Amino acid sequence: MKQLFSGFVLLFFGFDALASDTTNIPISRISRHEEIRAEQILCDKMDGKVDGMLRVGGDEKINKEVTNAYVVKPNEFRQWIETNDKDLPTNNDKIRNLRYVTKVLANFRMAYRAGQIQKTALPALLDNFEKIMKAKAAGQSALPFFEETSYAVAKINAQVFSDGNDTSIAAIVYLKFVTLNPNKILPTIAPFAKETFADSLIVVACKTNPEMLYSFAGSPNSGVGKLIFRNENKMVKQIAMLSQKENALMYFPFLDDIISERQSIADIKKYVGDGDFGYDSLGYYKLLVRTATAYSRRMAAPLKDTPVAYYGSNGLLKTLYRKAYEHFVKHINELHDQSNLTIRMKAIQPLTATELYYMMVMCESDIYTSSYKHSFNRMMQLMGTKPRGDSLLLQVNFDHFRKFIKMAANYNKLDTFLKTMPNGNSELLMKAFVANLDQSNLEDAVDVADSYSSITNKKLQQSMLQNVGINQAAAIANNNTNGKIIYGLLKTIFLSADDSNKIDLTKELGIPPIFDVANKYMRDDKAGIVEQVFFYGDKDGKTFYPAFRNSFLPSEWKVTEKKEWMEAISLKGNVMVFANKPLDNDANLDDTAQIHLGIYLKEKGLIPSLIVHRGHSYWLPRTMERMPGEAKIVLLGSCGGYQNLNKILELNPDAHIISTKEIGAGDINKPILTHMNQVFTSGADLSWRKMWIELSKTFSKDSNKAIRDSWESYIPPYKNLGAIFLKAYTSKRYAE
Repeated sequence: MKQLFSGFVLLFFGFDALASDTTNIPISRISRHEEIRAEQILCDKMDGKVDGMLRVGGDEKINKEVTNAYVVKPNEFRQWIETNDKDLPTNNDKIRNLRYVTKVLANFRMAYRAGQIQKTALPALLDNFEKIMKAKAAGQSALPFFEETSYAVAKINAQVFSDGNDTSIAAIVYLKFVTLNPNKILPTIAPFAKETFADSLIVVACKTNPEMLYSFAGSPNSGVGKLIFRNENKMVKQIAMLSQKENALMYFPFLDDIISERQSIADIKKYVGDGDFGYDSLGYYKLLVRTATAYSRRMAAPLKDTPVAYYGSNGLLKTLYRKAYEHFVKHINELHDQSNLTIRMKAIQPLTATELYYMMVMCESDIYTSSYKHSFNRMMQLMGTKPRGDSLLLQVNFDHFRKFIKMAANYNKLDTFLKTMPNGNSELLMKAFVANLDQSNLEDAVDVADSYSSITNKKLQQSMLQNVGINQAAAIANNNTNGKIIYGLLKTIFLSADDSNKIDLTKELGIPPIFDVANKYMRDDKAGIVEQVFFYGDKDGKTFYPAFRNSFLPSEWKVTEKKEWMEAISLKGNVMVFANKPLDNDANLDDTAQIHLGIYLKEKGLIPSLIVHRGHSYWLPRTMERMPGEAKIVLLGSCGGYQNLNKILELNPDAHIISTKEIGAGDINKPILTHMNQVFTSGADLSWRKMWIELSKTFSKDSNKAIRDSWESYIPPYKNLGAIFLKAYTSKRYAE
């Protein structure tokens, strides 16, 4: 026999040291107590050391509660099991319950490692465990205790006490799971198809993800398929019916209208057609736009009613984007070299001003500068001899209006648009532009920041700054934390755009320096400064590559020609430049060269701190895909590069970005890169302001007006206000 000794003793004194009474333990059960003791030690080790205390944070009260849970509670359970001969009369009864104690501790540790439960939940877990254990021992129902607790706790205790026969417990735990994860109902509901709640969960799944319901309805004879087709909910029935039709996903954007009978399947089918026949691309796009404007009215205050299938990969927004690009933007982009505008812009001729509005805002990241400008001009023309921009915005219910204003500002069209309105209305529009940003998605605030640096009208800039200040004051008065952050950042960033204010954004916002790049910041400890230049084998790439190659003078650089790329190593300053050759794009040889160069750099342990994109904007996604990440400077020498700042920062969070709002020019990109390399090889730090002043003097004297104008569209890193806003907002200082 072995005894449990009384008295408070720390965990180190043995597995049998914390019982409140002296109790004899038969030899047949000693190993079960030792298993519990081993689990207690493993729990103690969860904070990295075995010291009788499980620390979960800085709050000592919570630390003591969690420690008490794994030190004291299991020993109380052991004591209760050994002394309770009424509810646990046999040796097997006691062994079974001792195993429960071991299992709950072990399952807790495994769930914590899997990220399924917090350490702070241990007291609640063991309290719930105790209620269930004692209820089952007394022959009472434990279901109320599974119902009263959280999913994480219920799941662990269900695993502990599961005997494979009690489906009621599994059902309770499952309901808790799908309440937290409604998007996972359809993949997991099959085992519960006979439960009374199954039909109501199918309705929840339908509202949560109608596309997924459509997918499962495609197998009507499966267990879940049968559940869907027996459901009487109107929306579920409509989707089940659609799943059996040709091109069913093309009806999805209109699902809300189909259910409410505002549109019929027959009406939509006129544009969708049957299978591969009868599809009317123009009519379908026009129908999408009409539906979008109707939906936007419902989503605006006071209704704030989001239609079914508005979001999602086949919802209205994504479908509208795909069709706008596929049927219109792609075609006018591909003809960017066509000087005859009648031919170039033929695809958009049938579109109305409203339809052009949606085409432009939906395809912000895809539309070329010239495509946008011609589309904007066409939109203005269609608005009549006396166009009213405010009337157009009313027609679209101000849907995506911040995106529209941002694009107009970036392409120097905002003044043109605002002049079509009475002064009072344009002022109201710009007030709305900066209002309620704390209640919107972060992209809207970035759009506002981006717009400010593009606006040349000083009066309009001052008005924006004033409106930001008004919103900041309101946020402070209402103790609106997110509003205070957003408007505080915008105000500081806007003021910094005026050099006379002498605002140090690094100091004010807690972000890396934006005006300078230290030479040592660019350097790898072993390789020095590594640069990678992406060329493409189209006409422009082949035209500008020779000048780039010849800019590396033999007196300053050692150039090595490889089959697919060139290497230039500076004779001083330890700078290495790698550029793939613009090999034939039609044969995909430039693509292969970039891949092989990337592999070569990786094998050599060379990580580029400067990335240069030398190509049109339609090549930029490929450059971004091949960026190794963590670049310190990114030069986007491409048309429309300014629109891709957000994506670049996701890949390179601290990058200084040089971009252009309009058409990138090889005659400008080369001098920019040459200037940076001269600074780097000299060992000096790079000053963006100094560099911009020097280059501005050079380009202002250029005899080619196109070059002078193009330079004005280039944006230095310290004026990329949207990028600065994102860095500041996501920094630790503002994320707390």
